[in-house]
Amino acid sequence: MTGFLENIVNIKFREIYAYLEENRLIRGKSDIAKKLGTYNHVVNSILKGKRNITVDQINRLIEAYNINANYVFGCSPEMVLGDGPSGNSASLNDDGYEGRNNITLVPYKAVAGYALGKHDKEYLNSLQNFSIPGQEGKLIAFEISGDSMLPTITNGDIIICEPLERGEPVKDNSVYVVVTDVVVTKRIQQIRENNIVARFRLISDNDAVYKPYDVELDEITQILKVKCRLTSSGIY
Repeated sequence: MTGFLENIVNIKFREIYAYLEENRLIRGKSDIAKKLGTYNHVVNSILKGKRNITVDQINRLIEAYNINANYVFGCSPEMVLGDGPSGNSASLNDDGYEGRNNITLVPYKAVAGYALGKHDKEYLNSLQNFSIPGQEGKLIAFEISGDSMLPTITNGDIIICEPLERGEPVKDNSVYVVVTDVVVTKRIQQIRENNIVARFRLISDNDAVYKPYDVELDEITQILKVKCRLTSSGIY
């Protein structure tokens, strides 16, 4: 329970809930539960520190009440955008980052679709965007589901990634997101034949359970370098 209580996103949710209630923008847990697509007891559990708010619920919270995504992740002091929950304009916050929203968030439920839709503007526009101070450029964030990269990356972490240009070199044993017909997060090892990279070996940190496997270069449609990760305790 202590871990859930100390999760920065859960802390911010409690603050947002108090703000909405104080300003009579919600009529209790049932009201916000409907907006988040969940139930009263789930909201109550998050408020009491018994469970984490999910990425999907964060997206719904941001959209329903015009909440600043940077505030939710502890990166801005400004809770709401523009005129608040009833407004629709973005303003510049104290960090100077609002309005940039250069990071596209792919929640775990949408990861499978990313393999097909990564170049589809309509698909990308349907996803939530946010920004983090110090993370520049057009970036993609993925919510991790599973344990293949334990202990480096854990279930529920969000990794911030920079797409590489085709042919851009990769570094052996570094962590990347590799897109084929699926999206995986692995360490890459380059397999050479006659001094030419012939394929990549994808390696899980949880190698006692998940064995390495090879993919041919022509199977790969995109590679993204993992720059940092958001966890329940901060940014790494």
